[in-house]
Amino acid sequence: MAGCATSAAAPVGSEGVLQVVAGENFWGSLAAQLGGDRVHVTSIVSDPNADPHEYESSPADARLFATANYVLLNGAGYDAWASRLLGAQPRAGRKVFTVAALLGKKEGDNPHFWYDPAYVFEVVDHITADYKALDPKHSSYFASRYEAVQEELVPYRQRLADIRQHFAGSRVAATESIFEYLAQYLHLDLVTPYAFMKAVADGNDPPTSSEAAFEQQIQARAFGVLVYDVQTVTPLTTSIRQQAEQKNIPVVGVSETIQPASATFEGWMDAQLDLLTHALAAQTAVR
Repeated sequence: MAGCATSAAAPVGSEGVLQVVAGENFWGSLAAQLGGDRVHVTSIVSDPNADPHEYESSPADARLFATANYVLLNGAGYDAWASRLLGAQPRAGRKVFTVAALLGKKEGDNPHFWYDPAYVFEVVDHITADYKALDPKHSSYFASRYEAVQEELVPYRQRLADIRQHFAGSRVAATESIFEYLAQYLHLDLVTPYAFMKAVADGNDPPTSSEAAFEQQIQARAFGVLVYDVQTVTPLTTSIRQQAEQKNIPVVGVSETIQPASATFEGWMDAQLDLLTHALAAQTAVR
């Protein structure tokens, strides 16, 4: 259902489909599933080998925005390039949904909203409402797609519930703030100095004190699992991962965008939660 859209968008309410552009493929996957045959979704940031924080827009992106009926962005500075393009490509009747605005978040807040399941469920609801408003003639179809997506999300919800039930309170660490929301949702104790995680996420060098504190935690095996962002990799985060492995602390890789890119949002998340479950079960550090 997701594909590339380069021609002029079909008018809303005609027999044509809604032309949808998502800044990132994690939101694009959900948008495609929720829209089914009534939407044509293009996800711009989808390279599993690149850091989305460093994405630079192209003339092709500008053309997509210029012909879109619906634009879905993350916001909070994560895809600031898209906001600039929208300003340069005004289009009457184009609806823009920014997740950060829905959640009351701003630039400087942790922008990894797709790792908070509660936020994901809010976004799913909002996209469906937007589709119905943009194409009211097919509201019943969008309602049926919403129910189908809810069914697809059942295993995801179950994995989340299982981790909460069996591992709440477990001490974990992360190389980047990508894991903060999910750790909170799962009731895990994320012990990494926040200054370290935020600096890495922002592309900055962490304060020396936070780096030293993190390394001391590793040496003391003060946590049972290290969550490692595989798309925001620096010599320092690589060193942190290696130090954890030397201490036999399980390492779980998570990604900013869907991996593989052909997977669905829920398939990608299920796979990562499965790895996290196994690592938590194998943890050797004291909670």
